[in-house]
Amino acid sequence: MGGGSLALTLAPNLLLAENSVDFTAGSSYKLTILHTNDQHSRIEPFDASYTKNPNQGGFARRASLIKKIRSQEKNVLLLDSGDIFQGTPYFNFFGGELEFKLMSMMQYDASTMGNHDFDNGLEGFLKILPNAKFPFICSNYDFTNTILDGKTEPYKIFTKDGIKVGIFAVGIELDGLVGKKNYGETVYNNPIEVAQHFADFLRNDKKCDLVICLSHIGFDYQDEPEKISDKHLAAKTSGIDLILGGHTHTFLKEPLIFKNKEHKNVIVNQVGWAGILLGRLDFFFDKNKTIKNISWNNQLIDDSIIV
Repeated sequence: MGGGSLALTLAPNLLLAENSVDFTAGSSYKLTILHTNDQHSRIEPFDASYTKNPNQGGFARRASLIKKIRSQEKNVLLLDSGDIFQGTPYFNFFGGELEFKLMSMMQYDASTMGNHDFDNGLEGFLKILPNAKFPFICSNYDFTNTILDGKTEPYKIFTKDGIKVGIFAVGIELDGLVGKKNYGETVYNNPIEVAQHFADFLRNDKKCDLVICLSHIGFDYQDEPEKISDKHLAAKTSGIDLILGGHTHTFLKEPLIFKNKEHKNVIVNQVGWAGILLGRLDFFFDKNKTIKNISWNNQLIDDSIIV
């Protein structure tokens, strides 16, 4: 997993200049987006004897890497796309409290909820929520008739060095995936319709320079091509610049470019699961706050990172 630039694959409106390789020339603003998804309570690295991902991952290493990046970049947003819970005894014993505390120490700016974040029910989530010193953004889950009413936010706006970033989030259909008793009267609304509503609202009403969707609906379903995924979300909406995905544990070697319904570029990224990668995208803006260039690095978390 390495880094690179999207410059050669993006449409001209996202290019610095034809054949240009200097990201910073003419750029007045820079924003660094760091992101994770499907952490699944993997606090510690995989064991060295684990065949698939030996000695990879680990919250402490990720925290060290994030701290290093923050020391180098002044405008950083750290985001998560859900399924923080379930996968190790840490969750079974502490119910997600440890995950929330560690993410708060890493200074996450926002997260959304994945289906496994309902595994201890709404009561279990609410009980440990005070340990999360960051907001949970849920745009297509309506918690009105539940104990989570008012505990999540439909969108959030961050301003970094004059760049206004609007974030909303969509989650997967819970019926059939999560036990009814675990999500209660939570109402699921169509992710594409909700996404279009908030993309319009953030871009047009709130005048955001960058619109990000945290998604836990899955990247793609080859066996169920009609099932709503990030690919559908990108193609059937407009106004979204970046979709940070989750749920399908998809390891993308690099962010992918899709065309929205207005034939403009949408970037989609997802970094697998278990905290094995830390996703990174650097956005460069001109003085008019128009995106000029983007570089990326889905960085492997391994023992080369000094804790």
